[in-house]
Amino acid sequence: MPTIAMYPGSFDPVTNGHLDIIKRSSRMFDKVIVAVLVNSAKTPLFTVEERVAMLRESCKNIPNVEIDSFNGLTVTFAKQKGATVMVRGLRAVTDFENEIQLAHTNFAMMPEIETVFLATAIKWSYLSSTIVKEAAYYGSDISKFVTPNVEKAVSEKYAQLRERDRKSTRLNSSHRCLSR
Repeated sequence: MPTIAMYPGSFDPVTNGHLDIIKRSSRMFDKVIVAVLVNSAKTPLFTVEERVAMLRESCKNIPNVEIDSFNGLTVTFAKQKGATVMVRGLRAVTDFENEIQLAHTNFAMMPEIETVFLATAIKWSYLSSTIVKEAAYYGSDISKFVTPNVEKAVSEKYAQLRERDRKSTRLNSSHRCLSR
């Protein structure tokens, strides 16, 4: 029976650190489902559809990786997909505290799904989606942190947001002139 693993996350956007975990997982398991979480507690930069598309492009050369999205409990979705392993990446000790709590909770709900922790490669241990977004927002080169398709998507997204903000500022200033 093939071993199916699930690697859940927000992937907003997917980074080279995420891809490191995906590639290494794909060598360990017969199938890896990269599951994009629809998290109502967060306000993502990209829509779920955009994140799924970026992941599909970034993982297109890894044949045993499937990209999907879900809403709700991760373990429930993992069970629906036939996954018996949950893959979680650890960058630093600070990640471990939250991840071990999630692993214990998931195990209490569905003991048939094991959690496996992979230490992120040292090369990417400092990297997060938040860092990538912040660097891009301030115009820094993010090409060493993400794949070319993700770099392009981030650049285009921030260009759209800057244009929207520019128009909004212009509109607000014209309203102030009319109210005098």
